[in-house]
Amino acid sequence: MNADTVISIGQEALQITMIVVAILLLPALGVGLLVSMFQAATQINEMTLSFIPKLLVTFLVLAFAGPWILQLLIGFMQQMLEDIPDLIG
Repeated sequence: MNADTVISIGQEALQITMIVVAILLLPALGVGLLVSMFQAATQINEMTLSFIPKLLVTFLVLAFAGPWILQLLIGFMQQMLEDIPDLIG
């Protein structure tokens, strides 16, 4: 195993991590922005008003995208496990 192989595995792992994080956090960011605009317009400053919708959206996204995320992670791990003999030898 050389440095290029390690770097390519690390890059692929970071790409998958960024995809999973973006899928979960970007909808929450959008909802947080909408709730903040609503709070600014109505001058309601309640902390739970911004937290609860973000939490619900994150759970909904996880419920809908969860199987795809799981398949992505399983595929990566299967690839890593199948490549072990090539990496060692």
